[in-house]
Amino acid sequence: MNKILPIIIVYIFNLFAGNAYSQPDFKFAGPVSDGPYIFYNKGSLKAKLIRESRLKIKKLDDQNFREIKDEFNFSFDYADLVESFSIRHDFTQDYNDIDSICVLSDVHGEYTVYLCLLQEMGIIDADLNWTYGRGHLVLLGDVFDRGPQVTEIFWHLFGLEKQAADAGGRVHLLLGNHELMVLSEDLRYINPKYARVELITQTRYSDLFSATSVIGNWLRSKPVIITINDIIFVHGGISMGLVKKELKIPQINQMFFENITGRVVIEANDNSDQLFLIEDDGPVWYRGYFADKNFTEQMADSILDFYNKKHIVVGHTTTKNIRSLFNNKIIGVDAGISFDLPGQVLLYENGIFFKGIARGEKIRLQVPH
Repeated sequence: MNKILPIIIVYIFNLFAGNAYSQPDFKFAGPVSDGPYIFYNKGSLKAKLIRESRLKIKKLDDQNFREIKDEFNFSFDYADLVESFSIRHDFTQDYNDIDSICVLSDVHGEYTVYLCLLQEMGIIDADLNWTYGRGHLVLLGDVFDRGPQVTEIFWHLFGLEKQAADAGGRVHLLLGNHELMVLSEDLRYINPKYARVELITQTRYSDLFSATSVIGNWLRSKPVIITINDIIFVHGGISMGLVKKELKIPQINQMFFENITGRVVIEANDNSDQLFLIEDDGPVWYRGYFADKNFTEQMADSILDFYNKKHIVVGHTTTKNIRSLFNNKIIGVDAGISFDLPGQVLLYENGIFFKGIARGEKIRLQVPH
């Protein structure tokens, strides 16, 4: 019996035509401040910071990290950075009996919009600390790209995750297609600021999030799909093609972690599940719910029945308002931010879905009778 020869799938769309770094946009010619980017090596931590376009490199310890903590208003300690490299991976990601859920997606480096939405909905306070108690905050991916404050969002989420856990709640950051792109060196959509960051640090942007960096390692631990109560959360969606492959959620998360996330080159066999997962019908790229006029409620029911759930909540497909299909069986929450609007969140309270809009107003998602 002949062996199937492995094919090499290059999971990268732009290598900048031989240039080492992205080309800076002259619109961002002023001073740049960014970071910190913190790396772990041989039992110690090192930080790269940019202040007024000048690079500073510091070897960190418990004492001098307090200065950085104060400067950036971090809510975590030096020990939390070290412990992040001992994360236990949970591929199941199934949570039950949760009364309060807030869902946000595709913030794309818009730190101010992200903070305003969380504050208006009572997720964080004026000091940016967790106030959502035992609630669960879900971000459906795509923190990377387009906007100029990606680093700030990741560090805030990193700290908020611990604060939420201490309060009995949870922060769930899912991987979107832009996380996978940046981690696999596709940098087409980075903000011009980060092209300047590359030049200042003499480090390719994707390498600032390598597996040896705190944020890069932390991102690689994140799932693609989670379930809470009877709801599936995923960046793009679950297609009929994915259901036909009969892949369960733990399998999908494990395959991304072990074979896809952060890999520039993916080695796979013909007809492999790995190849399917990074294509248009895979969970981070799929847009069929709102883009395919032939997608029916019967298809939605088939997907939900396979996973024994009642709702799917997705981002990725941009609209001006949160959208619902088939009596809230499918809900799209990538709403407003890409249109330079204040954005919206999806709220779930004791079994009822609400649209959260500016100034903290909540509007119930109506289900037709």
